Amino acid sequence: MTPQRLRALCLSFGDAVEEFPFGPETSVFKVAGKIFALSALSVPTGEPLTVNLKCDPDLAVQLRAAHPEIVPGWHMNKRHWNTVTVSGSLPDRLLRELVEDSYDLVVAGLPRAQRLRLDRP
Repeated sequence: MTPQRLRALCLSFGDAVEEFPFGPETSVFKVAGKIFALSALSVPTGEPLTVNLKCDPDLAVQLRAAHPEIVPGWHMNKRHWNTVTVSGSLPDRLLRELVEDSYDLVVAGLPRAQRLRLDRP
């Protein structure tokens, strides 16, 4: 997955926005002001693309054990966040599911009225 496709995927969810609170090099994707993904999308040539994604703690442990590309979240709460290296060895379908799961976890923590507005009861 390319940085452009990752950005498009993150922005494809309802009310998702891209912000740069940590500087111009780090894209922060939010829904209702809450972060669901972070990535330095302008990686230098030869450097792997990585993305931090929120994850259910039990699933996070399983994913880390099954995929060397998934490690505890860098500069994040390691119980609730994973850093995923997008090097091509992880199937795009799984990466899309992980991004959607991260978005869904954040939305699930929103008040009911906001969830309904996002069509995610």
